[in-house]
Amino acid sequence: MNKKIENFFQSQIEEHIHVVKRTSKCMEKNFVKLVDVCFESVKNGNKIIFFGNGGSASDAQHLSTELTVRYSRDRKSIPAISLSTDTSTLTAIANDLGFELIFSRQLEALGKIGDVAIGISTSGKSKNVINGLAYSKKNGIKTVIFTGKDTHDIEKFADIIISIPTKITSRIQETHILIGQMLCNALEYKLGLAPLVKEDFK
Repeated sequence: MNKKIENFFQSQIEEHIHVVKRTSKCMEKNFVKLVDVCFESVKNGNKIIFFGNGGSASDAQHLSTELTVRYSRDRKSIPAISLSTDTSTLTAIANDLGFELIFSRQLEALGKIGDVAIGISTSGKSKNVINGLAYSKKNGIKTVIFTGKDTHDIEKFADIIISIPTKITSRIQETHILIGQMLCNALEYKLGLAPLVKEDFK
């Protein structure tokens, strides 16, 4: 039994590495665009807005916290919020207006022209994420989607697509948080607030 677990461990690591390598080949240019868009927004006094469901809600909260508090070192706060954290607002919108509007309604209240809206959906089919991006695109907010291989339902609402080339949810989520944290460091670097973090493997 332990041998099976050992083999499972190795196969999962290998699968993760494979997905990350494939992502590195096809998403580099989109990542650079993402950093540039976020940099211009923050430089001009705007903010970055993250949102998603379930594990993606946790990622939204995680990444907004990295920016507002710190990532690699103490520095000036970078304006960012998560729309997945206010239980009173989320439950009121879901109950009174419909769950599919939980993000678009908040964006209507909080989003401003020049902000960046980053929706996170592993499936690319989350109706509330699509609605949030659709509202943003229509109202002068730059739109980004973090998703998986299937972008058909959501691509027309996104200015920048970070698409992880797999349909395996766990691998998509792992790579989303990797790229999200890379964004945090690249953004604070480009804003002149911190150096790029790099491990010395010697």
